[in-house]
Amino acid sequence: MSSQDATWDEAAVRDLHADLIDLYGAVGAGDAHGADSDPDPGDGVRQLLTTILSQNVADANTERAAETLFSTYDDFGAIESAPTDELAEAIRVAGLADTKAARIQRALAATREETGGAYSLAFLDAMPTDEAKAWLTDIKGVGPKTASVVLNFHFGKPTMAVDTHVERVSKRFGLVPESASNARAHDVLDATIPDGLTYPMHVLLIDHGRTHCAARSADCDNPVCDRYCDCEWC
Repeated sequence: MSSQDATWDEAAVRDLHADLIDLYGAVGAGDAHGADSDPDPGDGVRQLLTTILSQNVADANTERAAETLFSTYDDFGAIESAPTDELAEAIRVAGLADTKAARIQRALAATREETGGAYSLAFLDAMPTDEAKAWLTDIKGVGPKTASVVLNFHFGKPTMAVDTHVERVSKRFGLVPESASNARAHDVLDATIPDGLTYPMHVLLIDHGRTHCAARSADCDNPVCDRYCDCEWC
């Protein structure tokens, strides 16, 4: 099945999932996430701030910025009330520091205002996924990828986080139209990927993008590309 004649119903997506598992192994129980039976109220907020830090930067720099952020300030209130230029210096290693500092403080303010003073995103758990995503993306600087990371990774909600690897592979496989924007790719994949597969497919598509389906000079010598892809290197 090439990307030109693919019809992505649930059975076809499950076949792709099985083929990716054959190539990379299953996404194990140790990788499970979300729906913590006894979560710390601030964990979702910490996830949101860390995801904002991760925008357009390598994982190692995200970790360094997050470590500095959460060790510099005593609590979320101190982060929100800090001078924005001071906060930007604390997270400078994450890049776009001034922009991300403002986004972090807007996210904290929105959370505090929604809850009447608490820094907790627990209220999102009770919302339908679409409403929860809409609440998050109403915060300036929080796009569909950041919202989906928080909702899927922390709350276990069925929404697909579409990074550059997921978007590239999905378009080459015909899961998403080639002309689709990133926001449209989120909508299409949310409608196409069965609810229980959103997280494992996110991980497996990233694995495939990193291992074989590079942006340029892709290595198509593998059974998944043979079956699903007809990009210029296949």
